[in-house]
Amino acid sequence: MLSRWVSGSSRSLEREYSCTVRLLDDSEYTCTIQRDAKGQYLFDLLCHHLNLLEKDYFGIRFVDPDKQRHWLEFTKSVVKQLRSQPPFTMCFRVKFYPTDPAALKEEITRYLVFLQIKRDLYHGRLLCKTSDAALLAAYILQAEIGDHDPGKHPEGYSSKFQFFPKHSEKLERKIAEIHKTELSGQTPATSELNFLRKAQTLETYGVDPHPCKDVSGNAAFLAFTPFGFVVLQGNKRIHFIKWNEVTKMKFEGKTFYLYEKKIVLTYFAPTPEACKHLWKCGIENQAFYKLEKSSQVRTVSSSNLFFKGSRFRYSGRVAKEVMENSAKIKREPPEIHRAGLVPSRSCPSITHGPRLSSVPRTRRRAVHISIMEGLESLRDSAHSTPVRSASHSDAFMPHSRSGRAESSERVAVISDEIYSPSDSVLPTPVAEHSLELMLLSRQINGAPCSIEEEKESEANTPTATEAEEMGGELKALCQGVGGNGGTQAAQAMVCLQSPLRAEPAH
Repeated sequence: MLSRWVSGSSRSLEREYSCTVRLLDDSEYTCTIQRDAKGQYLFDLLCHHLNLLEKDYFGIRFVDPDKQRHWLEFTKSVVKQLRSQPPFTMCFRVKFYPTDPAALKEEITRYLVFLQIKRDLYHGRLLCKTSDAALLAAYILQAEIGDHDPGKHPEGYSSKFQFFPKHSEKLERKIAEIHKTELSGQTPATSELNFLRKAQTLETYGVDPHPCKDVSGNAAFLAFTPFGFVVLQGNKRIHFIKWNEVTKMKFEGKTFYLYEKKIVLTYFAPTPEACKHLWKCGIENQAFYKLEKSSQVRTVSSSNLFFKGSRFRYSGRVAKEVMENSAKIKREPPEIHRAGLVPSRSCPSITHGPRLSSVPRTRRRAVHISIMEGLESLRDSAHSTPVRSASHSDAFMPHSRSGRAESSERVAVISDEIYSPSDSVLPTPVAEHSLELMLLSRQINGAPCSIEEEKESEANTPTATEAEEMGGELKALCQGVGGNGGTQAAQAMVCLQSPLRAEPAH
């Protein structure tokens, strides 16, 4: 009897599970893990596959059966954390954005961060002026297709790439003009470096927004950046608190509290699970960016009483240690597999699973998309920027506007539109049918545009965008506060627009 029990337990422990991890270039890495394998084991396999040494900035994200997003904890069992039926699907993403991404030691690390920020731009998490948007998109073009070639890149070629949720023709012309005239001769590595330098200066660099509501029931997005805690509401950044000024974070049920020296901020998450995830993200980010060394990390309780509530401890290295460790790296730079026209060999791979094609799955499904004559080389290449479908050609639509801006010394105006990043209200990965339903819903309600053309100099009257109606829980999470906001003549943003494919949310 005992021998049968022992043999059964042994078989259970030896059971292998298939894991698929979606990488930042939309390729997939598949491997098998044992039942008791820790998150660190899976993460190390991925980093080996990518030939990545500066790995502390990255993490693995997954969604539980209740559709709640999580970061995989490296000290715990993968199988127990996912609580779902195999095969498991996860995403490799930037978890801690480098304070200065251009200062990263290795090109492979900068390339992966470049891919992440490019995703942020595409999914509406990164706000920028129209002029900045054009420059960022031109850097992406230069990195992925090289110098402008009239024979390969006819008039309107930039319109076939989807850099943002929506484009305007004026923005597309600016992108092409910068690409043609200012970036010629830049290598992919140089273009990516310049892209990182520009992105790092933007106000929402590193923002991974959590949808919440304030005490008045108004929608808001909370985020943790390399520099501190941020609250985005309507079209303004209403709070920014540096990490050394945050004294405590806790949660009770759906309620999240952040303590500063003189104030306590209170917000409400959609669910208790979402609130706990928000709290854990805050604890990890503060530890990573604020502390001098990992030995200073302490176990934190979600309650005022240590023996009540949830307890959590950040288990990794802190930013200062990571930079010190990076300075010690001495090896030949690994060759990078870029998903573009520049030929290069793939990164070394291990035998735990194949690395699939870098062509985005949208393009694998929809190869029938009509591309103008002369763009065949772009369509057939493995560039990682999504090719726009015909439905995007007329997607730029004007908005009705009303109201006037209210001035405030403590409020920074960041956009003309309501900050409403698409994937912040969707789990990771997004189910195909859920995404299609959301896209249909947005088409019915009339989605706001993402990049607004700069206004002419004479049209500088402050106005604001009216919040568009949306149904159910999506309205509760995505609709902005009221309809009032300030206008800056040259500012625009990337706002809520579901992408046309099943995209991981980070």
